[in-house]
Amino acid sequence: MACLLHSNGAGQLPSCLSRVPVFSQLRPEEFELLHSVMRSGHYGKGENIFKEGDRSDSLFVLSRGVIKLTKLEDNGKEHIIRLLFPGDFFGQFSLLQEKPHYASADAADEADICRIYRADFLEVLRRSPDTAARFMSALSGQLEEADSWAAVLTLLEADRRLAKMLLYFRNKSVPFSNEFNLPVSKKELAGVIGATPETISRKLGQLSKGGIAVVRGRKIRILDEAKLRSLAGEA
Repeated sequence: MACLLHSNGAGQLPSCLSRVPVFSQLRPEEFELLHSVMRSGHYGKGENIFKEGDRSDSLFVLSRGVIKLTKLEDNGKEHIIRLLFPGDFFGQFSLLQEKPHYASADAADEADICRIYRADFLEVLRRSPDTAARFMSALSGQLEEADSWAAVLTLLEADRRLAKMLLYFRNKSVPFSNEFNLPVSKKELAGVIGATPETISRKLGQLSKGGIAVVRGRKIRILDEAKLRSLAGEA
């Protein structure tokens, strides 16, 4: 169906596009064009959006919820390579190169997703060189972030990886609050940062004992952000 997630019948612009930097400066007519060709869909927790190896004909924009991108290891174990939050877009590499998806995408929680088909998206880029340039810049930023996280996972100790991820989760979900919920289970969090669930539980316990953060189930409350940033190497 057409993108009705953000339409109130009064010409309201679609917030899932407004929140994506590459689309935030579109001219009104370009914004309306994209909105008119977008399709929206709701996904339940655990539902698959696409699988590794599938071919893509769409660009996806996450409006609500959390999406996890995963790859299967040789032993058949699922490995989370990235988490996506509202405003993030995905599927673009397969779309532009017409290659299979390099990972699977699943809803880590209830999720609303806007979808733009390849022909419509490329037409907007053709008509707007400025948008095409911003899109290329956004792709570059994603690659830079991927390289940064690869360095985090290979070079840093588990406690520093955990601290960085907690700050990342907070900044993505509620950047102006010291309380937030983990978007994934502790077991999945362990997979994200390349640690065991036992190590995650122990490190979270150390944060509580150190007066840095209180952990109750999935709820995290940062007590001393300066110490958490120092632990993450961001002080």
